[in-house]
Amino acid sequence: MHHVIELEGVTKRYDSGGAPVLGPLTLGVAQGEALAVTGPSGSGKSTLLNLLAGLDRPTQGAVTVAGRRIDRLSEHALATFRREHIGMAFQFFHLLDDLTVADNIRLPAQLTGAGRRKAAARAGELMEMLGIQQHAHAYPGRLSGGERQRVAIARALVNWPAVLLADEPTGALDTASGRVVRDLLTDLHRAGQTIVLVTHDPALAEACASRTLHLVDGRVARDSYARALR
Repeated sequence: MHHVIELEGVTKRYDSGGAPVLGPLTLGVAQGEALAVTGPSGSGKSTLLNLLAGLDRPTQGAVTVAGRRIDRLSEHALATFRREHIGMAFQFFHLLDDLTVADNIRLPAQLTGAGRRKAAARAGELMEMLGIQQHAHAYPGRLSGGERQRVAIARALVNWPAVLLADEPTGALDTASGRVVRDLLTDLHRAGQTIVLVTHDPALAEACASRTLHLVDGRVARDSYARALR
């Protein structure tokens, strides 16, 4: 089994004399797996996601993503790696309000050196796949929350990332919009996208994930697999 993500003996402390906020944790995530990370506030969910994204570094241990030991990379190399191999979708979207939907989506591709035509073609493909092509020339502020989250997910996918990291992707949405994003994540998983999803919502985890990791006080309290992939 090929692991896209591997954590070996990972511990994270913010206070050198205090208890770790995460770990020690050893974890592998297989290619095509959809892992939901659940747990109460302060359990280490966001810390884990930040380590996988290279936004933070472990106090101890190794973090390997798509074959690269990212905790050893320089900040410049890490930023390049993140743009090329990791897609990120956040609870509050983090879109650029002065760019159109199409420009928001193709920006990461252009930052990695893709030509404007290639980036535009990929953005168009994603907008059609996610049902937002009619908003290509609109600005994010004019869209609903569910539409903005689909734009954010399209942007996260534009460089064909090895891993899609989603942090509470339905947390700021109403029920109907949340259902649309849930179905989108389920479809991406069915298509083979590796996903790590942080959520407080057990229904979202059950619908989207093939595996659930439940954290309590920085440690794994439960690691369970769905009966069948949806």
